[in-house]
Amino acid sequence: MTLRITWKRVGATLLTLFAAGMLFAWSGLFNVAASSGHWPVTDWFLHWVMRNSVKTHAAFSAPDDPRAQQELVSAAGHFANACASCHGAPGRRPSPVMQAATPPAPDLAVNAKEWTDKQLFWILQHGVKYSGMPAWGAPERPDEIRRMVAFVRRLPTMSVAEYRSLTEATAGAGAAGVKDGVLAGCAGCHGADGRGRGQPDIPVLGGQRPEYLLAALRAYADGTRHSAVMGNAAAILSDAEMRALAGHFAAMPGTGATAPAGPAAAQRIVEKGLPEIQLPACASCHAAGKGYPVLNGQRASYIAQRLRQWRGEKEVVDARKSHATMPVIARRIPADMIDPLAAYLAGERR
Repeated sequence: MTLRITWKRVGATLLTLFAAGMLFAWSGLFNVAASSGHWPVTDWFLHWVMRNSVKTHAAFSAPDDPRAQQELVSAAGHFANACASCHGAPGRRPSPVMQAATPPAPDLAVNAKEWTDKQLFWILQHGVKYSGMPAWGAPERPDEIRRMVAFVRRLPTMSVAEYRSLTEATAGAGAAGVKDGVLAGCAGCHGADGRGRGQPDIPVLGGQRPEYLLAALRAYADGTRHSAVMGNAAAILSDAEMRALAGHFAAMPGTGATAPAGPAAAQRIVEKGLPEIQLPACASCHAAGKGYPVLNGQRASYIAQRLRQWRGEKEVVDARKSHATMPVIARRIPADMIDPLAAYLAGERR
């Protein structure tokens, strides 16, 4: 007997298979429990698909400069708070609870060597579906992702002592209303003196108005100010702790103690702006008594880095960039004046 294949029979067969699959899914017989694991062939197939996807998308969308060339304190602090419980860290095992996931988070001391910098950037930026690996909490901060790429790249050769030197610092005198562990977490990046442990990407907090620091913490916590690092740190704080921390760090010496110094062109931007290109004076918002952060005496590298981050990626057209106040202002500052302007505000004579 010969079975004649027709389009009608093919369609009926496909419809039957689809209906059977939907019936199986509806029945609840498929076991979605993480404790059941995957068959080896399923595990291989899913990872094969994931690796091919990462390689393809990273090749076309990851930046050509995916790794920062800076110190790694802020990235290490974020890793310790947000990543080490799943992935472990030098001298620290991953949480057994997190390792009971399907699939479990990989050991980055081994796994990181299997990816290029561009691929690591893409994974950190976008996360991986169905794996528990989240996307970066602030996609508008590629500078943070670049620093994390650099940190993850160092993990395979990082000693326990080096990891602790990056993530731990003496908290100094306690702050009323703040647990020692919380203050130690802040000091891990900002230092006991609020001066950022000399890191180029961490601001000096001392000398700022406590009201400004409190507003910044609240904005990080609710996501209106973008930073995966600070957002994660601020989210666990009560409002009373935020208020106490703001007062604690603002009372330290720091910004405002150094007078601006530098070239006349930078002084002009600070004091008068550049009206011909609709660039307002920095002092119109950041002078003493204003409601915005104090810039005099702030770290020059931090000011320059933030201005460049606000300008956005050069590959993105202006129409697609943020039209908030500081991104617009940063794009109006002549590119060759960013470093002189930052140095002037920091009080560095050149």
